Amino acid sequence: MSGETGPASAAPPPGEVEPGSGVRIVVEYCEPCGFEATYLELASAVKEQYPGIEIESRLGGTGAFEIEINGQLVFSKLENGGFPYEKDLIEAIRRASNGEPLEKITNSRPPCVIL
Repeated sequence: MSGETGPASAAPPPGEVEPGSGVRIVVEYCEPCGFEATYLELASAVKEQYPGIEIESRLGGTGAFEIEINGQLVFSKLENGGFPYEKDLIEAIRRASNGEPLEKITNSRPPCVIL
C-alpha cells in the first residue's frame, strides 16, 4: 500500500504555490447595466478553481465587460456582444499560470434578456 495517496485537497502541499498565484485579472464592467452580478458569478467560479488568483474589478463605460489577464485584454463584451463562458476564462487563466501565450476569447454567451 505504500506510495498511495488520498484524495486531492484544495490546499497545495507546504512549499507549493497555490494555483493561479502570480496571475492578475482585471474585470471592467458597466454597473448601471446590471453586470455586477455577472462579475461576481465569474469571480466566484475563478476563485474556486484558482484560489491564489488576484481579481480586481473596475467600473467601466456603458455596455462594458472587459477582462484583462496580466495586463492583456483577453475578452471584450463591446467586441463580442455577450459574456465569456467560464470554461474559456478558466482555460485562459491556466495558460497564463503556465506562462503560455494568451489568446483572445472569441466565444461568448448572449446577455440575459428578461421578458
